[in-house]
Amino acid sequence: MPFHSTLPPFSALFGRAPEVTATAPGRVNLMGEHTDYNGGLVLPTAIPQSCEVALARRVDGRVRVVSALVAAAPREYQLGEERREGDWLDYVAGCTAALLADGHSLTGFDARIASSVPVGAGVSSSAALAVSVLRALRAVFALALDDVALARLAHRAEHDFVGARVGIMDQLAASLADERSALFLDTRSLDYERVALPPSVDLVVLDSGVAHRHATGGYNARRAECERACALLGVTSLRDLEASAPLDALLEPLGRRVRHVLSENARVVAAVAALRAGDVAALGRLFSASHASQRDDYEVSCPEIDALVGVASADPRVAGARLTGGGFGGAVVLVAEAGTAAAVAVRAATAYAERTGLRATRLVPPPEPALTPA
Repeated sequence: MPFHSTLPPFSALFGRAPEVTATAPGRVNLMGEHTDYNGGLVLPTAIPQSCEVALARRVDGRVRVVSALVAAAPREYQLGEERREGDWLDYVAGCTAALLADGHSLTGFDARIASSVPVGAGVSSSAALAVSVLRALRAVFALALDDVALARLAHRAEHDFVGARVGIMDQLAASLADERSALFLDTRSLDYERVALPPSVDLVVLDSGVAHRHATGGYNARRAECERACALLGVTSLRDLEASAPLDALLEPLGRRVRHVLSENARVVAAVAALRAGDVAALGRLFSASHASQRDDYEVSCPEIDALVGVASADPRVAGARLTGGGFGGAVVLVAEAGTAAAVAVRAATAYAERTGLRATRLVPPPEPALTPA
């Protein structure tokens, strides 16, 4: 979708044309929340919103970046001297640090970043940024990186450099997913398969207006709880457990955390089957069960998200709704009858505003662009 940015073009910012322009999409996860860092199964798809990076090499080692995310002067750092600043520039610096650590040859560069992926909505704005930066660098420096290797680097940038202990789903989705299919991904083996989205299913994604941040708070706490449960159960990953594994040895809330992960993996497999069958009702039931599990067992929802899921689920055209993304705010995804997405989105947003006073922003299907008078 188009970028609505007041940022000047690359040539006006840097006095020359860019050598390359690269993009990467945001994503919505249809099923498999908080399973990726547990070696589990996920089912994301790309959304129309994306991040765009225009880039040109420099002859020195300086990196200069201008971003439409903030109204500020160009940010700079020296290649090879990357350090965390605690803001958006860390994602760029994390990418160059990861490339240099792997022995890739780089020079400095100028870059302009524009994005239509909303920040804090749970649709992977950070992964879209990192993957688009790496795609631009791959192109301009002719780096020998396939799409999976590129996603691994993007994950290292966010996980190791930025400090957000996310799994690899977001980066793989930004690198591999498209809007016509769901990416059925095993995050342990990195095997993946594209599953066509059937014509009988409409997807709706609404940003709740309650922002979240991966690098702080409950997200990292949930991952630590899973690691503690693994240690107590004597396994390396929760993926090593059978769905029927006894959890009596775990004190709460660890038992509920594990139960969510195991049941969510099973729901991913069932959701793939529902997509292949074009079964809207079955997919909707899985959405509803997933949200209940995230709310009650994993405790990553919040009152505003529950309200948005509740008003959406009350619509007779909606088969099911769930929190998507890391939680503690962000977005919800709905499965609706074919041909009803736009109307469903309007009704859900209206009811949500009446209940909470908050404005939900429609991401999928993308709103129609405003008409400009001739």
